[in-house]
Amino acid sequence: MKKRIFVKGFCLFLFVSVLVVGLFSPAQAVQKWKYQSMFPPSLTLWRGDRYFSDLLNRLAAGDLEITYYPMGAIVTRSQEIFDAVAMGTLNMGTEWPSYSEGRNTAFAYVTSTPCWLTPGDYMVWFWQAGGFELCQELYGKFNLVFFPHSVTGPECGQRTNVPVKTGADYKGIKMRQCGRLQAKILADLGGAPVFMPGGEIYLALSRGTIDGAEYSVPEVDWSLGFQEITKYWVLPGWHQPGPVSGVMVNKKSYNKLPERIKFMFKEAAMATMLWSWTYFEYTSGTYTQKFLDAGVKISRLDDATIDKVHELAYKLIIADAEANPDVAKMAFSQAKYFKDFAIWRTIQSPFMFGRNPPKLDEVYSKLEAAAKKHGVYDDVIKLTASVRARMEKQEFWKLGTEYKENPITPTK
Repeated sequence: MKKRIFVKGFCLFLFVSVLVVGLFSPAQAVQKWKYQSMFPPSLTLWRGDRYFSDLLNRLAAGDLEITYYPMGAIVTRSQEIFDAVAMGTLNMGTEWPSYSEGRNTAFAYVTSTPCWLTPGDYMVWFWQAGGFELCQELYGKFNLVFFPHSVTGPECGQRTNVPVKTGADYKGIKMRQCGRLQAKILADLGGAPVFMPGGEIYLALSRGTIDGAEYSVPEVDWSLGFQEITKYWVLPGWHQPGPVSGVMVNKKSYNKLPERIKFMFKEAAMATMLWSWTYFEYTSGTYTQKFLDAGVKISRLDDATIDKVHELAYKLIIADAEANPDVAKMAFSQAKYFKDFAIWRTIQSPFMFGRNPPKLDEVYSKLEAAAKKHGVYDDVIKLTASVRARMEKQEFWKLGTEYKENPITPTK
């Protein structure tokens, strides 16, 4: 009897002790983050940025609270967001990787390289073929963690007031053109590339300061008012067939997060990438029709010009890889993805996404040689194999080589 009383009393003591500790111990403080988009409200590419933060706020409620700011609210220029996140002024911010090419030419290959990966290709490469892990290596050099979170369909191409159907038609045309590789190709075709922020394009076109411009997908181009100031739509969009943007996270801020919240970042990035692609792809049909109804005429490049653009693009990619080991690693990884995927794509034609790039074997062999020259060939092969093994074992919670010393334990 006394024994039962003792046991009951001891259990009651434990219960009260746990209750008191729970009541009087300080609760885990909610981490409050600042997150800025690189897009102003007038450019609807912010949709993916906002979707990402809204999704994370729901998934990480109680641990993390993200306040979203549009472009200009804290940092005034989009190219300054990189440094603001790296230094911790912002906990996170969106990035168009091409804007960071001046820091390292490898950033060009995180997003849309001319005549290279399409949206579907990027999604497979990032999440199944080592692309995500290679991004961590690159951005990690700058105190950043990177999550590719948004991709649209191929960009529109160029909008002009004169028809452009051959390479010769580009001669002398002053064209707003984003991207180092894209600008070089345009110059090689005889055009005059000009860089300017998206918000300045309308005025420059209307005043005749430039003769043409490219920016984004049909919904976004419509929001910029191109239908009011251009007559022709030059297609296809060879310059950016798979436009990717991402979220940069300050590494110090990221490392303070609970492991389960870190896992949520990757899952939210994958979910947002799928959402953004399907959203912008579907609206492209609607806004294409709106441009045609507004009287804009399609001016399609001939096959000879498309072949020439491919030739110029691959020459530049190979030159970049030969000059920069980071490019060699990333571009060879992408070529390997194409090579590994080519036979499946061929035998399933025409019921497949994307395409096998022309002269793939030739491009692959040259990028393979560049990777071996820089001593990164084995790194790519081993990385691809380790990612595939991790996925086949259903180890989705492991973020990759950057974090394998602290693998995430999935919550039950």
